[in-house]
Amino acid sequence: MMYMHYCKHCQHIFMLNGHKLICPKCTGPLAELQISYLDYVDLSPAQRESFKEACADEEKLHQLKASYRMYKYSKWYKELQSHNTDNLPVTTLLADSVKHTTYNIQKSHT
Repeated sequence: MMYMHYCKHCQHIFMLNGHKLICPKCTGPLAELQISYLDYVDLSPAQRESFKEACADEEKLHQLKASYRMYKYSKWYKELQSHNTDNLPVTTLLADSVKHTTYNIQKSHT
């Protein structure tokens, strides 16, 4: 299924398949939005811009976000949380992990 996501770092709205946690552009944390793809495409360009501006506001984004909790039952989540001594959000942990892995791969190829 397709879901709408917002990346605070890129300030961009993405339509992605599945419940993604990491931005495909900058590997930063994503926020999954409550709005459906069909509702989003029905918005006019001005309404889309207004919606994007609302997503950029932290308070409004909190109201627009959907909460998908099923990943909390997965093995990777439990393993990730076992190393989470600072009690950081899962999106931040995953984004840092991806950035660290990408850096190590690039470093090994030089």
